[in-house]
Amino acid sequence: MNVILITACPSGMATTFLAARRLEQAASRLGWSTTVEMHGELAPVEPASAESIAAADLVVVAADAVPSPQRFAGKSLYQAPIAQALPDPAGFLERAQAQAAAYTPPADDAKPAVADTAGAKRIVAVTACPTGVAHTFMAAEALSEAGRALGHQIRVETQGSVGAQDKLTEEEIAAADVVLLACDIEVDPTRFAGKRIYRTSTGNALKKPRQAIEAALAEADVESAGSAASGGEAKKSVKDKGVYKHLLTGVSFMLPMVVAGGLLIALSFVFGIEAFKEEGTFAAALMQIGGGTAFALMVPVLAGYIAYSIADRPGIAPGMIGGMLASNIGAGFIGGILAGFLAGYVAKAVAQYVKLPSSIESLKPILIIPLVASLITGLTMIYVVGEPVAAVLSAMTNFLENMGSANAVLLGILLGAMMCFDMGGPVNKAAYTFGVGLLASETYAPMAAVMASGMVPAIGMGIASFVAKSKFSEPEREAGKASFVLGLCFISEGAIPFAAKDPLRVIPACMVGGAITGAISMLVGAKLMAPHGGIFVLLIPNAITPVFMYLAAIVIGSLVTGLGYALIKRGSQEVSVAANA
Repeated sequence: MNVILITACPSGMATTFLAARRLEQAASRLGWSTTVEMHGELAPVEPASAESIAAADLVVVAADAVPSPQRFAGKSLYQAPIAQALPDPAGFLERAQAQAAAYTPPADDAKPAVADTAGAKRIVAVTACPTGVAHTFMAAEALSEAGRALGHQIRVETQGSVGAQDKLTEEEIAAADVVLLACDIEVDPTRFAGKRIYRTSTGNALKKPRQAIEAALAEADVESAGSAASGGEAKKSVKDKGVYKHLLTGVSFMLPMVVAGGLLIALSFVFGIEAFKEEGTFAAALMQIGGGTAFALMVPVLAGYIAYSIADRPGIAPGMIGGMLASNIGAGFIGGILAGFLAGYVAKAVAQYVKLPSSIESLKPILIIPLVASLITGLTMIYVVGEPVAAVLSAMTNFLENMGSANAVLLGILLGAMMCFDMGGPVNKAAYTFGVGLLASETYAPMAAVMASGMVPAIGMGIASFVAKSKFSEPEREAGKASFVLGLCFISEGAIPFAAKDPLRVIPACMVGGAITGAISMLVGAKLMAPHGGIFVLLIPNAITPVFMYLAAIVIGSLVTGLGYALIKRGSQEVSVAANA
């Protein structure tokens, strides 16, 4: 029998991949010929061809809605939520075969029926993490599944690296009983003015989605337009509402500059390590774009968006001016961070405490705040903090460039262990920010250790689920496959389902492997030009050097983690894949 399998989950991440693979395997055991269509972030959508649809005896849709429904008019089709497909894919396919019916697609102007069951609440949510790659989408998926399991209507908007997806409409926001902002960076709250808002981190939403939704319904408070947060956020830690969030907002906006600049510099090296010194050549043009422009904007963008997180739009100009000054006087990313916070808090203070006649109040955001904040920030950077910070950064850079092998190994161990401790949490982000910041001063070794170590947890869990199959259930082994793929992409969050279930074994195993990888990377002097991309950065010549020793570091650390966890894992413990995927 010819079957088309379609999977789609709210965030398009792990569950989409897992469900597709498990359904495909179950269909193969039944002797069915399958065409698989996955709607996810791991790979571009490859829609079923018109020929496959015409030849299909059955269309199975594991999703909340049928994608592009008009193409399946008249076909025998079965559709159910993806959560029903994961636990028992064979049973899901048997139900599909038994219950499928000729499909009539909805009219173009038809709107989905809205259930109004007793006790059900309408929830809208936004997820956003600093890199916008893994936590953003996995937290969205976890919230969506938990919300439906609790009987609520929930819609989640993701603000990831490609911008806002599944964007909330004004009607959905107006009808919502509560707004849940699971964000590690600052997002615009003005469209939620007058609504009950609850704020938490993406990590908390991913690991404890049910508790996050229940807390939102119980504790959310009304915020006015442009306010930080009245009650809900006041109950959060300083990390959630203060310095931590402002810093990660700056880092998230800076990352595209670092990635683009680093890869363009690496491409210039294809023509020779010093080919860019010859004016008028293509190598020189690449270096001018990457090193002369993209890297020059790193620190100003970092400072500008730290200030934006603190003071909204009026903080951007003084923040970028302070960041450019920090860059010009040699204070680097440390000076840029200080300039961003100084500009942001000065701009915020001027906005709140400087009272002007109503006739000229409108000039404050475009004239008064940028002028006063830029003046104070600039003079402070030039006369007070600039030179000392430049001296500190210069000393640190010289130490890193000239340190002996013993110190290099120790630094690698520290960075590697930090990257694997909380897999996308504050400790992980601190190590990552340190590595990214040093790229601006052309210090590339710590970034290499950071990315290599960050790949170890997810790859290691994939290895463990393969070599110790008897200790892992079928869903765990499928989760291990997805984890392995995510690890290759430098998405350490792929190991979170395992760490959440068995933290006392998984986390130490990951930290040991990550520390070994970081140590080897620093020992061999590996250098990385771009702060993301995982193993696929190898496709860019000279983006990573030396290639084979760097790969060896990743392989060795991953094997230590994978084999170590396989050895100490108890076979009776199972990973709750559906709850954490």
